[in-house]
Amino acid sequence: MVSLQGKSIKLRALETGDLDLLFELENHPTVWEISGTIAPYSRDVLKLYLENAHRDIYDVKQLRLVICTLDNEAIGLIDLFDFDPKNKRAGVGIVISEEGKRNKGIGTEALEILCRYAFKTLGLQQLYANILEENYSSLHLFKKLGFELVGTKRDWIFTEGVFKNELLFQKIFR
Repeated sequence: MVSLQGKSIKLRALETGDLDLLFELENHPTVWEISGTIAPYSRDVLKLYLENAHRDIYDVKQLRLVICTLDNEAIGLIDLFDFDPKNKRAGVGIVISEEGKRNKGIGTEALEILCRYAFKTLGLQQLYANILEENYSSLHLFKKLGFELVGTKRDWIFTEGVFKNELLFQKIFR
């Protein structure tokens, strides 16, 4: 089994104490833009989600992990979604909660750990990411870790009266 700990961060399962982090991130407009959400999540709905977060990735087709410092401060989330064990692939999403903690290597380390886990433990052959064209930080992160641009979904996201392009990146384990 691949370790979910790096030099400065670790990935861990969701816990009931993560309600505030989940509430903040799931109700942030920048997350809505890419998740297709159009209405806020209540704390009650998110509590129910947390109560079921223990369910197996093979059952719910998603694995959400909390990105933490080594002293267990929760600083973001990283997901495998659309898990498809037959075709050995999944989508990847990542968000660091505070803007001041972004672009400091946390996302790189978290994504490296998740990729190792997906390829070595889950036996996936490929991961993909959907990234808005103007999200330069995410574009840099995924390119740095070997994800390749494979397509453009033109006018894919409609937000604030404007259509935006979404780019599709893949990383194939070889």
